[in-house]
Amino acid sequence: MNVWKSVFLALLVFSMMSCATAKMNMIDPSGANPVVEVVKSVREAVVQIKVESKVSSQNFRNPIFDDPFFRQFFQEPPSQSRSVVSMGSGFVYEYISSTREAFIMTNNHVVKEGRDGTITVTLADKETYTASIVGLDPNTDIAVIKITMKENAKVTVAPLGDSDKLEIGEWAIAIGNPFNEGLDRTVTLGVISATSRANLNLGDNSPIYQDYIQTDAAINSGNSGGPLLNINGEVIGINSALASNNGGNVGIGFAIPINLAIRVVDDLVASGKVLRAYMGILPQEITPDIVESFQLKEVSGVLIAKVEKDSPADKAGLLVGDIILEINKEKVPNVPKFRIVIATSKVGQEIPLKIIRDNSEKTIKITLETLPDDAVASTDTNKGGIATGISVEAIDSATAKRMNITGEKGVVVSKVEPNSAAAKAGLRVGFVILSIENTEVNSPKEFGTVLEEAKTKMDKDNRKILRLYVLDTNKQPAFVILRFE
Repeated sequence: MNVWKSVFLALLVFSMMSCATAKMNMIDPSGANPVVEVVKSVREAVVQIKVESKVSSQNFRNPIFDDPFFRQFFQEPPSQSRSVVSMGSGFVYEYISSTREAFIMTNNHVVKEGRDGTITVTLADKETYTASIVGLDPNTDIAVIKITMKENAKVTVAPLGDSDKLEIGEWAIAIGNPFNEGLDRTVTLGVISATSRANLNLGDNSPIYQDYIQTDAAINSGNSGGPLLNINGEVIGINSALASNNGGNVGIGFAIPINLAIRVVDDLVASGKVLRAYMGILPQEITPDIVESFQLKEVSGVLIAKVEKDSPADKAGLLVGDIILEINKEKVPNVPKFRIVIATSKVGQEIPLKIIRDNSEKTIKITLETLPDDAVASTDTNKGGIATGISVEAIDSATAKRMNITGEKGVVVSKVEPNSAAAKAGLRVGFVILSIENTEVNSPKEFGTVLEEAKTKMDKDNRKILRLYVLDTNKQPAFVILRFE
């Protein structure tokens, strides 16, 4: 009898403990909804951004007008411009009370046209302000703008979280301004679907450095630049892109991790540009075949396919065939992660690398240097009084790979400024430039050098045209003539 009594008491205690545990895990229906509390505390930090700019309606210039013979008989139609209005989102992340300046994070693609236009910011109280650009970084698609608040104006600042601590499956809350001005500060709820998404082809807005958070919280056109929040009301990402066949949400959205954004924003505020670190290698993905060939334990790390002469990697003694497993004690499972870790490291910092060489692990210390201008290839200069409007990258760059461009010669066009000589001539992103005025160009540095030499000769000969030999996006060769007024 005592035995049965003991069993009964044990079962009763276990049942009471299970009920208590279940009650602890339930949301108290009479308590505050945590999502509602997040929205109340952060929603008014979200702003609506309207950019008004002018673009040329003459997107293609007929090559017939490059021939002096035909220009005798035909008058070239004048270039016309039209007003374009685009909408996006952003959020106040810092406010300096002494100057009444509110700093706003958003996307580069949201405000870049505002360089030659007007950026209007609307707050939650419907007050509007004209914003100025603090800095733009197309390589991560991050931008900072600022407004000067009216005296005694109410300001809500969004608190920043730690995106390195994100776990797949945790709650995600997106706030933004989808589609039009009537849907401002829309709130959507979902989860973190994945982290470290990279190699995404987002068209002309594809940034070089990608480490996206994926979420199923609805993100639509106009949400770009708004915050992605955790259940504590902290910003964990900047909503940036969606995967869709029709321009609407299908449950796959992408946000830039806030830790990456903070690193970029700090530089943009300090100097208007991002100072990136550089190692000087060509990294290659680890494949199952490479795992077998190098007798590795797993498909992780990056293989060094090339070491640039006199680069930090060369000075540190890294060799072709080395496999980098960790950088500064952080695992680098793939090439996109490698690029992010290096690009967000501090210039001049000495960091340890864990590598595999000849089947043995070892640690090498390397001092990172500033990324050379020609490594990410900006040649959009105005030297000699002529601006081409072209930015190029190496034929083996991440951008080229995203566009499925392969080859050994030329440079890839990564950006064409609207209404520039290049745009009017029909040059497009994804074209491969093989030569300038019959001189081959096989690196961004060569492109810049040859371009400047060609410009000098143009001035000397009093010419206004520049001849490029290219491969178009269908890999068909063609001559493109740039005309400068």
